[in-house]
Amino acid sequence: MTSSPAHRTRRRVPGPRPEAADGRRADGPSVEAPPAGPPAAEPPSAGQSPAEAAHGEPLPVEDGPVRIPDTGGSWFESPRPQPARSHEARPREARSHEALPHEAPLDGDAEQPGPRRGRRRAPGAEQEQPVPAAPAEEGPAEPAQALPGPRRGRRRAPGVEQEQPVPAAPATDEPAEPAEPDPDPDPAREPESEAGPRRGRRRAAEADTADEVDEGPGYTLPPVPEASWTLDSGRRRSWVSRALLIAILAIQTAMSVRLSNTAFQDEALYMYAGHAQLSHWMYGTPMPKDYNSYFSGSPTLYPILAAVVENHFGMLGVRLFSLLSMLGSTALLYGFSRRLFNERVALGAAAMFAVTQSTVVLGFFATYDAPAVLLLALAIWIVVRSDRAPAAVVLAAAPVAVLAVGLKYASALYLPSLVLLAVLTGRREGARQPLLRGVLLAAGSGGLLWLGMTFTDVLKGVQATTTQREHGTEPWTELARQCVEFSGLMFVTAVGGAIAYALRGRMNESPLVRTMTGPGRRRRVLLGLLLTGTALLAPAYQMHLNTSVALYKHLGFGLLFAAPMAGIGLARLVGPHFRHPQLGILLWVVALALGLTQSTWRFDTWPDSTRMTEVLRQHVTSTGRYLASADNVPVYYTRDLTLQSQWTSTYGIGYVDKADKLHTGDDGYRTAIADGWFDLVVLDGVATPGTDRVVAEAIAQSPHYRLLGRIPFTHVGGTGYYRIWVKQ
Repeated sequence: MTSSPAHRTRRRVPGPRPEAADGRRADGPSVEAPPAGPPAAEPPSAGQSPAEAAHGEPLPVEDGPVRIPDTGGSWFESPRPQPARSHEARPREARSHEALPHEAPLDGDAEQPGPRRGRRRAPGAEQEQPVPAAPAEEGPAEPAQALPGPRRGRRRAPGVEQEQPVPAAPATDEPAEPAEPDPDPDPAREPESEAGPRRGRRRAAEADTADEVDEGPGYTLPPVPEASWTLDSGRRRSWVSRALLIAILAIQTAMSVRLSNTAFQDEALYMYAGHAQLSHWMYGTPMPKDYNSYFSGSPTLYPILAAVVENHFGMLGVRLFSLLSMLGSTALLYGFSRRLFNERVALGAAAMFAVTQSTVVLGFFATYDAPAVLLLALAIWIVVRSDRAPAAVVLAAAPVAVLAVGLKYASALYLPSLVLLAVLTGRREGARQPLLRGVLLAAGSGGLLWLGMTFTDVLKGVQATTTQREHGTEPWTELARQCVEFSGLMFVTAVGGAIAYALRGRMNESPLVRTMTGPGRRRRVLLGLLLTGTALLAPAYQMHLNTSVALYKHLGFGLLFAAPMAGIGLARLVGPHFRHPQLGILLWVVALALGLTQSTWRFDTWPDSTRMTEVLRQHVTSTGRYLASADNVPVYYTRDLTLQSQWTSTYGIGYVDKADKLHTGDDGYRTAIADGWFDLVVLDGVATPGTDRVVAEAIAQSPHYRLLGRIPFTHVGGTGYYRIWVKQ
């Protein structure tokens, strides 16, 4: 604490003390001489205090000393203030701070006036320059004696023993307990006036706040104002979403192109049929077979395209065309899912659809399924994209959907779902617009289908492969098991997404959407039932036919509709602001693992025909007759040496013996083998194992054939053999 220079040079004694002429008191050590400066008041006479001497008469005595404020803001125990005097007549105590404006003001609980010996200087405070004092006698200075009254704010110099106070006047009370000094003096505090209230003293609470530690958080996040949210995706968000879509497409591409095997019998059939059709159109070559009677798609659409691509790029080029078709389907799925919901749902839908078995296999499978899925996805995209356009715009989806049906007749199973989707996604300003969209799309698609059936020869194929297809013998429980294995995970995810969407339709985390009018619960429930229920159409139809032929391929058509709901399920599983990303990653990794294993297993279900083809090319001619388990494969690989009409498959036979009697089924094979009708027989035991056993037994009993060799191969069933017999 700091005090004025006058406080250092003047001390008040409680009673009369005789002084010697040399400035020493009779009963103690000498006191300091008053400093040089303006003339001081007369020295007090015997029995007078300095304050009484200043007033000229005794002051009234009260209970205890009177506390008056110092001009610097400090409070001292002192007699009552004396009347105001002129500046020249006032003692230095009253104008110490006026005479020294460079000194810092005193703290509220400052020490009492007196010498500054032993006072501690506040850290960082500049040392004060003392006022020059009058020269005093040489000799050791005495420690200052304590003044009567409370010793608030007084600090004792280190190492100095506590002084005994001089007996006070009879009217004074016992000295009060000393107060703790202010630990944090405020030098910038303005001094208080003498007559003002006691505002100069700091309260104890204010002094303690400097030492208290704030244990609360160092900062708080203010609430995000609604103006900071935006419903617009923004350029950055769009580019990030597209980058993730490209990554998904890259993963899909890698999963498909890693598959490797020779041509499957369906692939070989469609490519060879395309070549035959081109030869018939260009050169008038007769058609080897009536493909319209048993193709499950128009023989004048995909087979022609596959043959053209195969002429330039081989079978690999045709498979890559299928890959582009499936990549386009995934991209269109992302597009209409984003239109229906948002980017996160669209990415989840694309990620789930891209790794399913049907998507991966069809992406490297030279059949018409991949382009049919592409056209169906394009039709859905047009329907969803035209939701705010005039109702007539939806007619653009009709020719695309009908073309998908032309490529794959089973695509007609999804036309009702497409029409209902047009109704549910229509603009809700009036009830007429959505209904008009559905009516227009149904009428346009139906009219185009009627034209196709009337002016083409595809009706027999539709009846033979779709509407009047022969029933199989597989139980529905086995078909249900395969459906669960191939598409169960994605379907369950889609069901969860449909339920979550029905309960809460808000797809954006912004609080702005709470005040916006969105789809009602009824529409959300209907949309979830439509998209998810469409995935059950193919399994239900296959169970009706009791056959698993092409089941894994047909599942992909339904999953295209259910994928947006699967994207919602994945997004809700992760949670807002990616609260639980590990759950979404786990689900997708499981789907990825299933897609990898199942697609690899699917491509290993037929044997590699490379070595078999090399052997056959050495023993076939353009005039021979041949029997093969999967005749389409050798027909395709030896099309430059033989014609398809020279080959007979183990799927069925109609043999006419020498007596012009027709033999079919197992009897036909036995009769033909007994007559030595075939010049070469090749069996693999995989495509038709029952018929292969009948043929092998007939060959063993016939003297017309000898075993040429056994060519081993591996497939999902283990190690097998191509057995080749030639006529002797």
